[in-house]
Amino acid sequence: MNNFEYYNPVRYVFGQGQVDKLSSFIPEGTDKVMLLYGGGSIKKNNCYEEVKAALKSYDLIEFGGIKSNPSIEYLSKAIEMARVKKVDFLLAIGGGSIIDATKFLSLAIPYPNDPWDILDKKDINFSKAIPLGAILTLPATGSEMNMFSVISREETQEKRSFAHPLVFPKFSIVDPSYTLTLDDRQIGNGVVDAFVHVMEQYMTYPVGGMIQDQLCEGVLKTLMEVGPKALKDKQDLLLRKNISWSASLALSTLLGMGAPQDWSTHAIGHELTAFFGIDHARTLALVFPANMAVRIEQKREKLALFARNVLGHRGEDSELALMAIKDIQKFFEEMGLPTKIKDYDIEFEQLKVVQERFAHFNEKGLGERQDVTYEIIGEILELAFD
Repeated sequence: MNNFEYYNPVRYVFGQGQVDKLSSFIPEGTDKVMLLYGGGSIKKNNCYEEVKAALKSYDLIEFGGIKSNPSIEYLSKAIEMARVKKVDFLLAIGGGSIIDATKFLSLAIPYPNDPWDILDKKDINFSKAIPLGAILTLPATGSEMNMFSVISREETQEKRSFAHPLVFPKFSIVDPSYTLTLDDRQIGNGVVDAFVHVMEQYMTYPVGGMIQDQLCEGVLKTLMEVGPKALKDKQDLLLRKNISWSASLALSTLLGMGAPQDWSTHAIGHELTAFFGIDHARTLALVFPANMAVRIEQKREKLALFARNVLGHRGEDSELALMAIKDIQKFFEEMGLPTKIKDYDIEFEQLKVVQERFAHFNEKGLGERQDVTYEIIGEILELAFD
């Protein structure tokens, strides 16, 4: 097991009716709270009204219409509004895209220069951020439990990530009852997104992290068990509770402490979203099985471990590795996510732009060993296509 430091200051508040406590979590001295949300689903599940009632003593400024894969172009309007209104607290209400957008705004509002600098990996010593909180209504990304964010730039068809400790939410309220209005696509996307988050931290190479492996296996097994059931029974709150907690744990960073991490599936998937507009989770369902198949030699031991401990299979490692990939692909499809790029009416030749995004690689590539090179990415895309 490798050395590690674990830090997570998020106050995680789980269960029904917890929004009633919302005002007690807002920092003292706060006057103006900006509510950030998406297309209005929070008004269908009563979350919006409950939040406003809980914050009736504050000056509320609303900014809605934030879409999946939030763009810097649209969020620039929120930056301007927040500066004019002198907002001193940000509250994200929704899923991972809303929380990611809010984290970006947290740094961008007080930042005096081009906000794309935050995503451009420039060496900036940020010392100020607008504090934020989150109310989760769509479990998937785990953004409510970490300091990561992903933002798009429509002009250049880019999708980039950043991380900074200043954007950890001060609190995250997770009431699974708000998820009972989600449709099949949202449920399927959320479960698969969380599943691959765990896999990026688990499906690497063994380092003797017994606790990490077993934590990952527990979350993976839970998602594979409750995900399909949630598609069949839309009103089973216990299923939604288990999905919500699993998704939060999946990217709380706890599961991967002291272990190597991959994230090549995410890197490739982000480009499929940037160029073709495919839902984030659906890109993961396309890329992950092909990624494992192309790199099966490096992944065999952990694939076999997954097949034994999560799927309950028995056999030789080489046989189990193939069974694991097949069962994962079947699980994605059971959750309603296609596993072949051709299903999106994309021609194979169009995928070249995705591979070209990684043309700058020299000796270093993606993955836990940094050996997923430009050429291997091409092999993954070819296998994922058909």
